[in-house]
Amino acid sequence: MKKDVIIIGAGASGLMCAIEAAKRKKNVLVIDHANKVGKKILMSGGGRCNFTNYYVAFDRFYACNPHFYKSALSRYTQWDFITLVEKYQLAYHEKTLGQLFCDHKSKEIVDILLAECKTYGVEIKLNTKVEKVVKEAEGGFFLKTSQADYYTTSLVIATGGLSIPSMGASGFGYQIAKQFGLKVTATRAGLVPFVLSNQDKERFQHLSGISAQAIVSCNWVSFQENILFTHRGISGPAILQISSFWMPGDTIEIKLLPDICLDEILIEKRNAGITCKLKTYLEQFLAKRLIAVLIDENLLDMQIAALSDKQIQHIKAKLQHWQLKPCTTEGYRTAEVTIGGVDCNEISSKTFCAHKVPGLYFIGEVLDVHGWLGGYNFQWAWSSGFAAGQVVE
Repeated sequence: MKKDVIIIGAGASGLMCAIEAAKRKKNVLVIDHANKVGKKILMSGGGRCNFTNYYVAFDRFYACNPHFYKSALSRYTQWDFITLVEKYQLAYHEKTLGQLFCDHKSKEIVDILLAECKTYGVEIKLNTKVEKVVKEAEGGFFLKTSQADYYTTSLVIATGGLSIPSMGASGFGYQIAKQFGLKVTATRAGLVPFVLSNQDKERFQHLSGISAQAIVSCNWVSFQENILFTHRGISGPAILQISSFWMPGDTIEIKLLPDICLDEILIEKRNAGITCKLKTYLEQFLAKRLIAVLIDENLLDMQIAALSDKQIQHIKAKLQHWQLKPCTTEGYRTAEVTIGGVDCNEISSKTFCAHKVPGLYFIGEVLDVHGWLGGYNFQWAWSSGFAAGQVVE
């Protein structure tokens, strides 16, 4: 069967590309090996899909070529996607830091995309495995699949990265890139919880479920949001953010009570003769169990008025310069994004077509582009899918 455009991957970027190509009267087929479309959309944001962010900016994205993503993000912005969801009267809200979530279920985002696909005549084939891709001598591509054979002028790879293999993630897109001689940069899990060493796990595991506001820093990058203790290690938005900048062997620094200059306040209270115990004061701000793990009991039982300068600096160091060395991350199993992928230098930033292979396009997470936590990676999917959808033939 002949199609103008075949898109492999029925996720965020693939569906957006399909919609835009079909608007241009292209005969579009989307193929996916999964049994339903948009699986990562459905499970994202705790089932409510953080679909974009009010504050999308270039400095919140990273790639081997730092200019690559600017064109697409400029041509299809967060406001464009917000216009789409408002067209369908989707109820949404800002959670924190510009993060936009559905009021109800992530399925509403998938429903919008499917409605657009239906309106413009996009064909979607699920439970379909691509078994072979061949570049035809006269141009175009031959695809052998588990359901049928196809020929297409434009082939779009929107298969995502390696994150969350339980949702069907695979390295298929990287295999296609390598098949056609394109460079693929090393991949690793990003936006992912840390696993602690056995020693630290034993020390902190009884804190599972406790969260705290903090500034977390590593390799000259910092994020201020919540951290969350888990039975295996440490998670929460600030940890997920910093994980993308952490490398094995690195130490992270955690500043609890990030909006307080703790040593100055304790000195002020000591000089004022405040007699309440240190732990009584700190428990106004932090969980009792967390404080007890980080600071010796003898010190916690002291009156603030009795603290020495040295003890105050020790307290500050323990709470606001807390050094923690993760053992590893939880890996792709729980990662929200894959860092690395198809080298952006192999791809046109305007069309998303491979420079060496006319008619072959790569969009979304399969590329070496990743953004912050908070809707940025979905925006990249929408923007890259839109850009490719304007030009595929």
